[in-house]
Amino acid sequence: MTESGAKGCEVIVSGKLRATRAKSMKFKDGYMISSNQPVKEYIDSAVRHVLLRQGVLGIKVKIMLDWDPSGKLGPTTPLPDVVTIHTPKEEEEYIRPAVATDIEIAA
Repeated sequence: MTESGAKGCEVIVSGKLRATRAKSMKFKDGYMISSNQPVKEYIDSAVRHVLLRQGVLGIKVKIMLDWDPSGKLGPTTPLPDVVTIHTPKEEEEYIRPAVATDIEIAA
């Protein structure tokens, strides 16, 4: 999934996998956020249930999209933890204004 443009993915399979007791297995790859507003914008999720002979399996898939300024392949707003560093400007020489001293005032 990460080769096709996603930043990360998570798959959770729960139910009677191999034993008589139910378990859940979690598989992760890449970068995944899990809290606050960017979750609503950056993560697509799906849930499916599979009926097998032993019982029902539940499969949850979460895919984190990459930032896309054009908005075609992902959200247009960048992540809040992304920092851009701009190149510094040319510094101009600062000339201090002349201040009258006590000797000049007395004269």
